[in-house]
Amino acid sequence: MNRFVLALGMACFGVYAQAQQLPTAIPQTKFASGQNVVPYFEGWIKNADGSFDLVFGYFNRNWEQELVIPAGPDNFVEPGPADRGQPTFFLPRRQGWVYRVRVPADFGKQTLTWTLKVNGRVEKAYGELQPVEEITERIIMTRGNLNPGDGDPNKPPTIAIAPPAAASAGRIVNIVATIADDGLPKPRAAIARTNVGDATRIQAQTNSVATAARRGLTVSWMQLRGPAKAAFDKTGAMPPSDGRSEVGVTFTQPGTYVLRATANDGALSTKADVTVVVSASSGSQR
Repeated sequence: MNRFVLALGMACFGVYAQAQQLPTAIPQTKFASGQNVVPYFEGWIKNADGSFDLVFGYFNRNWEQELVIPAGPDNFVEPGPADRGQPTFFLPRRQGWVYRVRVPADFGKQTLTWTLKVNGRVEKAYGELQPVEEITERIIMTRGNLNPGDGDPNKPPTIAIAPPAAASAGRIVNIVATIADDGLPKPRAAIARTNVGDATRIQAQTNSVATAARRGLTVSWMQLRGPAKAAFDKTGAMPPSDGRSEVGVTFTQPGTYVLRATANDGALSTKADVTVVVSASSGSQR
C-alpha cells in the first residue's frame, strides 16, 4: 500500500511539474505615456489622371497620452516640403488610413519617407509603389475588412462639413456635418440576453448584454491637426439626427486645426475634413 501511495504521489508530482513548464500567456504591458509613435505606410492608390496617392497611418504606443508634434524637425515628410498634411495631433493606439500624399505619375521607384521623433525615439515609414502594396478605395472604406466587391449594392454614405463662421480660443464652437445614406446594409437589432434557469436545456446563443442599440449609420469625430488638443463635447460613434451630426468643440489655444468626421453605415465609411482657424479670445494677449 505504501509503495502504491508513493508511486501515485510521484506520478501526480510529475504531471504537476510538467504543467508548470508549459508556456503561459504573458499579458501585454500597457504604458499610459512615454512611448513612441510609429508611422505606417498603408499602401498606394492609382488615380484616374495617372498620379498616385500614398496612404499613411500611425500607431501611438501610448494607451492614454495624446501628443502634439508640429510639422518640422520631429514630424516631416521627404523629399519635398516637410509639411505634406500629415497629422500633428496623435490619438492613442492604432489609427489607420489617416492621410495621403499625392505623387506624380512618373514617381517610379522613388521613396517617400515620413519621419516621427517622439519621446526620444525616431521612427520612419517608407512609401513606395510596390505592386503588392496597391490598395483600393473600397479597402479604405471597409478599414481592411472583408470587401464584398464593386458589385455590392451598398453605396458608401456621403458627408460634408460646413466650416464655422468664427472660432476663438476658450469658447465652444458648434460644427455640423450633413450625412446621407442609401439605408444599406439594413440596420439590425442585437438579440437580448435571456435568463433560463434550466442548465440542462440547449439554449440559443445570445449577446452578453441585456440590451443593445440598433446598428446603423453613425458619425464619429476626431482631431488630425492643431497646436493643442481640441475638446469634443461628444465622443464615439453617434447616430445622426435628420441627416445631421452636430458637435461642440472647445479650442484651448489659437491656431489652425483640422477636424475629421467619419460616417459609417456598418460596412462602408466616408471621411470629411474641416479646417478651423481659431483666433485668440478677447481676454488673451495679442
